[in-house]
Amino acid sequence: MRRMLRLFFGLLSRCVSSRRDLLLENLALRQQLAVLKARHPQPRFAAPDKLFWVLLRGLWPGWKQALVLMQPETVVGWHRAGFKLYWKWLSRHRPPGGRRCVSKELRELIFRMVAENQTWGAPRIHGELKMLGFNISERTVLRWMRRAPRHPEPAKRWAAFLSNHREAIAAMDFFTVPTLTFGVLYGFFVIAHDRRRILHFGVTKHPTSSWVSQQLREAFPYDSAAKYLIFDRGSQFNEKVLDTIKIFGITPKRTSFRRPWQNGVAERWVGTCRRDLLDHVIVLNERHLKHLMAEYIRYYHEDQTHLGLCKNTPKNRTATIRTDNARIISMPRLGGLHHRYDLAA
Repeated sequence: MRRMLRLFFGLLSRCVSSRRDLLLENLALRQQLAVLKARHPQPRFAAPDKLFWVLLRGLWPGWKQALVLMQPETVVGWHRAGFKLYWKWLSRHRPPGGRRCVSKELRELIFRMVAENQTWGAPRIHGELKMLGFNISERTVLRWMRRAPRHPEPAKRWAAFLSNHREAIAAMDFFTVPTLTFGVLYGFFVIAHDRRRILHFGVTKHPTSSWVSQQLREAFPYDSAAKYLIFDRGSQFNEKVLDTIKIFGITPKRTSFRRPWQNGVAERWVGTCRRDLLDHVIVLNERHLKHLMAEYIRYYHEDQTHLGLCKNTPKNRTATIRTDNARIISMPRLGGLHHRYDLAA
């Protein structure tokens, strides 16, 4: 406050001074400020100093010309900070707005109604809550119904089915591969659950149901068909494909909507294939992808160990007995992306 008074009285005294004296005094003050700036690169300004410059910015168009110890952006930042503080002070007693908070008791009651009444929708549950004296909208009831925990029994039944029929289950799926010319190729595969063996693999640019039916005929020749075939709800797996599956005596098993874990063996193989091969190469065309995948499937069956097979391979690779002086050699696979290690003969 004392500093502001000195500035005020100094301004009054300058008003009666001559223009020449003011210019010389301004020059002397600027020289002293330049020396001060060189000695103290980061001076600290108190709140009254910041307020002074913020007010001066609004009253004097040429305020930027007088700046020596600070940048114009600094003054603008002070003004913005003061603006925030002002409106925060005005809003300190503002009543809270938005939706009314839904209590934990009410949420648990909604979840309970959803679990106990599988066929009830939001209007029915909202009506029951209204009869119980709860003041809540139907839209809020619907929002919490979507967050209700699902009953675990269907998931347990599906997991038990996969475990009990693993020896007789196969799965099929598609995955996409971008090419050098920004095209897209579709890889189709059939995998057996028992030893994670790839029964068939194909590549196409146009995955139609007729093409899928032909791939299934090649995947299950003669009497080698599995008992169950798991696949998702893709548009390629239509009624024509279902008829082909049933001709082989296979029971089709579609997964639920947005439940990739129900076809987990196929999904994991796609992830493994991408991490081991496709993320490290640029596919040129359909022929190139077929060649790469043929080598990878051979490496996958004969060389790569799998955690789900007790660290063995799908073709049951035989472990060697190592002696103390045995020399270990490495054999490159997939152009050196991976290696197989064995004892030298």
